Amino acid sequence: MPRTQPFDLHRDQYEDWFVRHPFVFSSELAALREVLPDGKGVEIGVGTGLFAEKLGIADGVEPSPAMAQLAHARGIHVCRGIAEELPYHDKSFDFALMVTTICFVDSPRIAILEMARVVKKDGLIVLGFVDRDSSLGKQYEEFKEKNVFYKDAIFYSAQDVITILESAGLSVTTVRQTVFGKLDDILSVQPCTEGFSSGGFVVIAAKVS
Repeated sequence: MPRTQPFDLHRDQYEDWFVRHPFVFSSELAALREVLPDGKGVEIGVGTGLFAEKLGIADGVEPSPAMAQLAHARGIHVCRGIAEELPYHDKSFDFALMVTTICFVDSPRIAILEMARVVKKDGLIVLGFVDRDSSLGKQYEEFKEKNVFYKDAIFYSAQDVITILESAGLSVTTVRQTVFGKLDDILSVQPCTEGFSSGGFVVIAAKVS
């Protein structure tokens, strides 16, 4: 069952986080831009459309009505649905993106299989998420009971995500990381480096065969 209630009730609080952390947001966008291919894409768990709008992604899936309403206002064509049962035909897109959503889905493996289904051969699945094993991930894990959005989240390490992707038959092509240090101390766009472990936000791309 999709965990939409916090997002339905606290949409403005969700939006405000990005206003208060503009350089974290910009760093995450920069890392995603380095990895995303050209072509027609879809964002799974598009939320309020913040990432999709900036990345030029026209289509998205979102189970929360309140979030979807704002994404639509930003010009995103939003379909109501869940990651494990995408409302698209096979091979509809060149790539599928999921940003900070994997920790909320009921079955990451089924969600990834569905993303692979709707992406064309040799297209990419791109996942951006908070790495549980990073210092930021450990902080989120420690305080998640006090966070209205992350209370019921299940955080994954970068290695967990790589294992899930490979178990779904995908080939990991790229691993990048950014967001170094404490969020409130980030006052400029941070670099994006290869690998994982030190960056709080990890981007992984995998090819659909």
